[in-house]
Amino acid sequence: MISFLFWLFREIWVIDFEFYAPDGERPKPLCMVARELRSERRLRVWGDQLKLPPFDLGPDVLFVAYYASAEIGCFIELGWPTPARVLDLFVEFRNITNGLTTPCGSGLLGAMSFFGLDSIEFAEKNSMRELAMRGGEYTESERLALIDYCEADVDAVAALLRSMSPNIDLARALIRGRYMSAAARMEATGIPIDVEYMRRLQTSWDSIKDRLIDAVDADYGVYVVANGSPQKSFSSNRFAEWLTRKNIPWPHLESGNLDLSDDCFREMSKKYSSVAPLRELRYSLSKMRLNDLAVGSDDRNRTLLSAFRAVTGRNQPSNAKFIFGPSCWLRGLIKPPKGWAIAYIDWSAQEIGIAAKLSGDVNMQDAYLSGDPYLWLGKMSGVIPSDATKKTHPELRDVFKVVYLAANYGMGERSLAQLIGQTEAHARELLRMHRERFPTFWAWSDSAVDHAMLKGWLTTVFGWELHVRPDTKPTSLRNFPVQANGAEMLRLACCLATERGIRVCAPVHDALLVEGADAEIDDDVRATQAAMQEASATVLDGFVLRTDVKVIRYPDRYMDPRGEKMWNLVGQLLNECDPS
Repeated sequence: MISFLFWLFREIWVIDFEFYAPDGERPKPLCMVARELRSERRLRVWGDQLKLPPFDLGPDVLFVAYYASAEIGCFIELGWPTPARVLDLFVEFRNITNGLTTPCGSGLLGAMSFFGLDSIEFAEKNSMRELAMRGGEYTESERLALIDYCEADVDAVAALLRSMSPNIDLARALIRGRYMSAAARMEATGIPIDVEYMRRLQTSWDSIKDRLIDAVDADYGVYVVANGSPQKSFSSNRFAEWLTRKNIPWPHLESGNLDLSDDCFREMSKKYSSVAPLRELRYSLSKMRLNDLAVGSDDRNRTLLSAFRAVTGRNQPSNAKFIFGPSCWLRGLIKPPKGWAIAYIDWSAQEIGIAAKLSGDVNMQDAYLSGDPYLWLGKMSGVIPSDATKKTHPELRDVFKVVYLAANYGMGERSLAQLIGQTEAHARELLRMHRERFPTFWAWSDSAVDHAMLKGWLTTVFGWELHVRPDTKPTSLRNFPVQANGAEMLRLACCLATERGIRVCAPVHDALLVEGADAEIDDDVRATQAAMQEASATVLDGFVLRTDVKVIRYPDRYMDPRGEKMWNLVGQLLNECDPS
């Protein structure tokens, strides 16, 4: 493989930067070391000498790094063009080991250990990172230590390339490296935040919390004062009583206790809107820390997107630092600056469209192309009248929406029954309807599980692999093709959009958040939709998925409908505590 790279590329540069990047800020490059593998030319450059790129950035030059978006973020900060060809060994190591146990993690030291290569000690690496993150002025000895450490990482990556190269599918690896460039561009852009309002919330949050409990709990009566504590706490017994009064069938754990996890609350709030405010309250009280949001001095939320961290290859940014991580009501802090607008553009029923095309199920493709696959299935099954619409039969439509979800995840009748609040017999009948209408999909889904069990792996159209362990759940295997190919689609859309000059603030599962000048946002939206349609057609061999758009112009703010009630309530309490 190395000799093949030498034949294919005129130069191969292994690069590494040390940089200073407080939470929310763009990186400030301190130094760079680069090593060209053909000529063994080396560059050791301190920050004040980083004026112009000291190497060619064209398509006949390959750039190799470990977690390349960090290095490319430094390119962007320096005003350099991004490299045309990027090979990211972090991403390739994740791909080689995805689904398996890596005893020392997925960092550079973990990869070196996995391949039996020598590297610097963890303590030394950690101390150098702390030195870089200190910022400020550096003594001559500190500069030398940082640049020596940087060079050690370059040599480690070069050694790792030789060990990993036989396992790398270069053509597909370059697609993944292309996304790391897109990730760097999105991280540099960031998400505009109403910082003034955020600071008011941060200052008054402790005063608001008790009032918030009283205001929300008035409809539930599940918070009580216990053991002489001055603060109220959630009572599972009171919650069980409320569920009984509301006739809501709630999932239980194997122990017989109610499942009180946030994942369960999130799923149940989708089915029962009355649960949503309580879920938002619980999350806000237990996990949300306003001071953890990573907001820079330019009033932008930016944090590491953690590309390829999830088993499906999706991004996995910090829930605490990323504005789309905490309670959805907090997304009201997203607000375009004066003269600007933002747009949230998401694929319509993306998972169904992916499943329909990849499985080759013509009926499911017809359902997707109808414009509303949920109503289509309900009507074809005789449960929903033929003239029904989303407005006339929202509850039944939502039931069939959950049925599609259950099918993709391999959910059983018991779990489906709990989600839709019906008997297991009714859930069994709904799953039968789905199987009857989409037999090709089910044969494809079953064969994916069989293939994974027999061969030990599954892969996407662009080669993101899942390696199967004996304890891998069949539901994870069944869900992987749809979710992982959805991630491929999103990554390609991000590449196309950012390469065409669209200011993408962030990817959000199956959507892009973009921004533009108020007068230009409609053109930006059309360009983004074109990129997303092209990405879907590429991944799905010509099958184009629809997109939906929500545009927010200054002085309006972004608002997730699920959190609007909580946002308004918090705003009311904030004005009482802080009238300013």
